[in-house]
Amino acid sequence: MFRGLLPREYAFFDYFERLMNINLQISVEFLALVKEKKHPEVATKAIKRLEREADKVTKECIDLLHKTFITPIDRDQIYQLVNGLDDFADQMNAATFRLFYYDIEEILPDTLEFAKIIHNSNLELEEAIKSLKNSKKNKKLIRDKCEMIHELENQADDISRIAVANLFKSNDIMMIIKWKEVFERLEKAVDRIERVANTIESILIDNA
Repeated sequence: MFRGLLPREYAFFDYFERLMNINLQISVEFLALVKEKKHPEVATKAIKRLEREADKVTKECIDLLHKTFITPIDRDQIYQLVNGLDDFADQMNAATFRLFYYDIEEILPDTLEFAKIIHNSNLELEEAIKSLKNSKKNKKLIRDKCEMIHELENQADDISRIAVANLFKSNDIMMIIKWKEVFERLEKAVDRIERVANTIESILIDNA
């Protein structure tokens, strides 16, 4: 109802924030899974539900994009932003699915470090996205948040390399394959956050 009353240019920012809120919920669920030893089935179902919600919001936003003649920012940037946010949800759903359905009984310590980075990256991204409505006024804040996301992505790369290297110290080939897939998905999830940050930075340049 509320979104229907919004001018279309503001409705896009509303969609960005809705997707961001979904991704924050996903990061909280995943952090609870690996930190508090929450039952994987509970987290898997919750994240799957959130991922489907992200798909729905993304479709609504893209449908609006097709119907809108004048947009507040470049059309391609809107598309890249919502798809980047949606891709994050997809990658986290894939990672959690593998943790549960691959019968992984013990969570490796590196997973917690990944979960913290994913959550912190989303917290930084949330502030950047909420500031986009007044991008000129909030330019420094947005740049600072994007810079922090780049730093967190570098940290995730380091964790990924160490985590995969540690896997090959094991003689359990099947477990190596399972965990390698999980870590790859988590690394891609962080990469999707950075891609959104890159899009936001390009928006700042175009609207300088």
